[in-house]
Amino acid sequence: MTGATLRHAGWILRGNPLTALAAAGVVLLMLVAIFGPSLVPYDPIVSDVPQALMPPSAAHLAGTDQLGRDVFSRVIVAARLDLAIAVSAVGISFIIGAVIGAICGYAGGRLDRAVGRLVDVLMAFPLFVLAMAMVAALGNRVENIIIATAIINLPFYIRFARAEVNVRRNLGWVEAARACGDSHISVILRFLLPNVLPAMAVQMSLNLGWAILNAAGLSFIGLGVKPPTPEWGILVAEGARFISTGKWWLVAFPGLALMLTVLCFNLLGDGLRDILDPRMRT
Repeated sequence: MTGATLRHAGWILRGNPLTALAAAGVVLLMLVAIFGPSLVPYDPIVSDVPQALMPPSAAHLAGTDQLGRDVFSRVIVAARLDLAIAVSAVGISFIIGAVIGAICGYAGGRLDRAVGRLVDVLMAFPLFVLAMAMVAALGNRVENIIIATAIINLPFYIRFARAEVNVRRNLGWVEAARACGDSHISVILRFLLPNVLPAMAVQMSLNLGWAILNAAGLSFIGLGVKPPTPEWGILVAEGARFISTGKWWLVAFPGLALMLTVLCFNLLGDGLRDILDPRMRT
């Protein structure tokens, strides 16, 4: 990132407090995911039945669950798993989708039409239902959740990269690269993709929030991470059984963590769009 880009980013953040707050929230989430499990006051898996269903207090900041486990510790530890699933899935779909979309947009013809129809078929299904079907068929392991989430994210990146490269493939600087003897692969990798990736970063930020929601949703319905592993969707599902008895903290704290995380990624995506858009530069 150049000095001019950093200055422009600082200008955008100063003028948009929500984006700055979202960026700070994402940084905090990463720090929690990295260091949180080593700093939590209680073991998130060990039960303490005599302390079951205790409300928030000085000893247990977010109360305890039906097995006496500290809810605060479980929410903090769950951040690492949810973020790891989202980053892995979106990273895979981002790389594969960008390359496939760029090749299709550059080559055109039958390959472009064939991949386009395949993408249309994928997007014709409700994506969460498609993820459910894949995880149910493959088994509810973390790696299968990542694969399913990556597959249902692929169409977004393929379409985006294809459209952006298709617009640029006949521009003067691309023709100049070809005239200088660069191969088609070199033109795609060295000239076209680097111009497309910054704009795709906005979509990546938005998809990170959606991927976390997808993983939590699969766990909520029993197709995601298996208990007793701490995961936000599992925590909400376990706490939902106790809402009618007034044990609000079992759902409130993991639900709040999930909501704030997705909100931060969405707001950050809006800020990235302003930072990376050349028309916003002055």
